[in-house]
Amino acid sequence: MLLSTQLQYGDDPVQNAEQVVAMEAAGLDVVWVAEAYSFDAVSLMGYLAARTERVQIGSGILPIYTRTPTLTAMTAAGLDALSGGRAILGLGASGPQVIEGFHGVPYDKPIARTREIIQICRKVWRRERVTNEGIYPIPVPEGRGTGLGKPLKLINHPRRADIPIWVASLGVKNVEMTAELADGWLPHVLMPENMRAVFGPALDAGFAKRSPELGPLQITGGGILALDEEMFEPARQLARAMYALYIGGMGARGRNFYNTVFARQGYADEAKLVQDLYLDGKKEEAAAALPEDFIDRATLIGPAGHVQERIAALREAGVTHLHVNPVGNDVPKLLSQVKEWA
Repeated sequence: MLLSTQLQYGDDPVQNAEQVVAMEAAGLDVVWVAEAYSFDAVSLMGYLAARTERVQIGSGILPIYTRTPTLTAMTAAGLDALSGGRAILGLGASGPQVIEGFHGVPYDKPIARTREIIQICRKVWRRERVTNEGIYPIPVPEGRGTGLGKPLKLINHPRRADIPIWVASLGVKNVEMTAELADGWLPHVLMPENMRAVFGPALDAGFAKRSPELGPLQITGGGILALDEEMFEPARQLARAMYALYIGGMGARGRNFYNTVFARQGYADEAKLVQDLYLDGKKEEAAAALPEDFIDRATLIGPAGHVQERIAALREAGVTHLHVNPVGNDVPKLLSQVKEWA
């Protein structure tokens, strides 16, 4: 398995990028750069391209509502050129709270939009004259604009016409579309024991329609990593706070995709409890309500033997990219050790 991590959020992106430089030297293969309601991902990815030599640089993720499909394609092509062919385009729908609350854009038709964006991006990278019918009509049809638009192709010659596209998907139909069209899949939490039961039917339905030219679907899985005993409890508390935020606070009652997946993985009662507590402002209680066995299975926290077993289970489930968020005093050393096991 390749080794990946997430660029940390923070007010000092230069310092965070320098940490990636050190992790690259320790064996890191992929760094994912998030874009929520934070600094934009593209600027940070460009800086990382200049500061690193080998690591792949992925958007994790660019929300599909915040750019036109052709701008998304242009951006990925530019990043790929700057990085020497190391860019990954990670796409995702984000959620209504961010898209409508921060960007002021209606949150609608996420699966159909993602499908069209993937198709348009690949047309752009192949330097075809771009046309599209559907949600994104290109050119704008008569009656909706000036009528002067005409199909164009990218001026530049992209370094690659097949820049990898990964999709962060959770719902059944979105996972199916990901398995059909994407190069890689970014699940939020992947517990190998439940993967087939929860995601298997959707993955299989997508694979049945998948083009052989795409090759096998790449998949991330892993979690917060800690190998030193004195770091176990801080890492577990960090994991609890993070999962409580997503399961409890990333969405409203009845419209929280993370909560739904948590419930589908065998924690229906706990999903409701954590959300109720979190939305009532009881964040610490919500974090404490997460089951111990969930934290054990959704993280890589513990002695070496335990972590090796979890990595083996992820590999057996089909994970190709071991994703870690390391907690420790010597992060490069942590990564070097886990790199051997991966």
